[in-house]
Amino acid sequence: MFRFSSIKDYQNALVNGTTTCVEAVHYYLEQIEANRHLNAFVEVFSAEAVESARYLDNLRSREGMTGKLHGVVIGIKDVISFKGHKLSASSRILEGFTAIYNASAVQYLLDEGAIIIGRQNCDEFAMGSSNENSAYGNVLNAADTSRVPGGSSGGSAVAVQAGLCMVSLGSDTGGSVRQPADFCGILGLKPSYGRISRYGLIAYASSFDQIGIFGINVDDIARVLEVMSGADEFDSTVNDAPVPSAAALNKPDEGIYKLAYFKESLEHPGLDPEIKASFEAFVKRLTAEGHTVEAVDFELLDYVVPTYYILTTAEASSNLSRYDGVKFGHRSGTAGDDLSVFYKQNRSEGFGKEVKRRIMLGTFVLSAGYYDAYYTKAQQVRQLLSQKTQAIFSQYNAILSPTVPSPAFRFGEKSNDPIEMFLADIYTVFANLVGIPGISLPLFKHSNGMPFGMQVMTSQMDEVTLLRLSKRLMHVNGAE
Repeated sequence: MFRFSSIKDYQNALVNGTTTCVEAVHYYLEQIEANRHLNAFVEVFSAEAVESARYLDNLRSREGMTGKLHGVVIGIKDVISFKGHKLSASSRILEGFTAIYNASAVQYLLDEGAIIIGRQNCDEFAMGSSNENSAYGNVLNAADTSRVPGGSSGGSAVAVQAGLCMVSLGSDTGGSVRQPADFCGILGLKPSYGRISRYGLIAYASSFDQIGIFGINVDDIARVLEVMSGADEFDSTVNDAPVPSAAALNKPDEGIYKLAYFKESLEHPGLDPEIKASFEAFVKRLTAEGHTVEAVDFELLDYVVPTYYILTTAEASSNLSRYDGVKFGHRSGTAGDDLSVFYKQNRSEGFGKEVKRRIMLGTFVLSAGYYDAYYTKAQQVRQLLSQKTQAIFSQYNAILSPTVPSPAFRFGEKSNDPIEMFLADIYTVFANLVGIPGISLPLFKHSNGMPFGMQVMTSQMDEVTLLRLSKRLMHVNGAE
């Protein structure tokens, strides 16, 4: 029976003739059907995936292995454009909309032989930390279906967690890859801002958004990152730094690292005691291996979440103004002839409550009387954070932190308290504010049976160090 452990082993099996792309696709289609109750996928491209697999098998028989992702079965979050397929951001406002072009990241995957098996459920317009804000209903955590999978990329995380595809793409604006990866016990990478083109990614907050990757091992994530990275004429914010090579991870890494963590992050009252204890024990193990791990003062920690929500909601209110039911989007049947009422009805019926909340917050902080008090001040704090971060990386290779303050919580536990839900992002939004790469590593298990991890961050555009260090840390914990 087909089993997946890594892209490398899978492709070796293809070359050796012990499996085929068609067999792999049929296996995942069966798994998706058997796990429909998890609600990870909103649409599965069954016939198309089988056809692509058959084409690749025939191509391989004639020309051998072609493409770095030949036959790799991938799911994509429902905010990433795939030409000729539905694209809704899990929102009623885009119900029935069909993508008219490929996101650059998707095109790069297809060019290297990947098979896109379906689009995955998420919080509406990538706004949420629990996947309770989707027009398609909740995604369930496969480890405990009474608990949330995290958000906003919950469907993408659960698809990898439950073995419904080999790798998934999500998006990360403030932790939407790393937090669900933590809750689901898998790896989740947010690359540096500008590492991967945002062309074809539905915008939430344009100066924060980045396509991220879910996987079960570091090497797979590195390979997908290499394929999707690089310059793109359709996105002027893409950085022209050298593309990280997946092969660099396979070089022997015997180096000693100098690592930092924020003293205030472990002293935060919202941090679960078991997560704190596991983090501290892991730090001692690293120190025993010869690495330097030091606490640094970071007095700006309490400003991180307010700054993030001021700036992202401001950008969201601007980005989502285009969804008015005229050019595209949901059109109410009860709006009448008044244009103002028409717009209000379309948007009121089309958007969910969390999206409405963030649009209103963003409109407020951008309003004439409050712009300087909130938006301008938040931009100043963001600059201070960037300066502080650069100073830290001038002395340390990486920053360690908990990924989240608590393991996966139960459905409904925080949905009536937006502030408490926002505070769940306290450790992840920092990387988006300053544009650095971050990854959540599945290292620990809570006494309640749920997995949780550790977040590692490195300086901007230094994914090679991030991924090589991640392999070392996984090895220290016996996980890879």
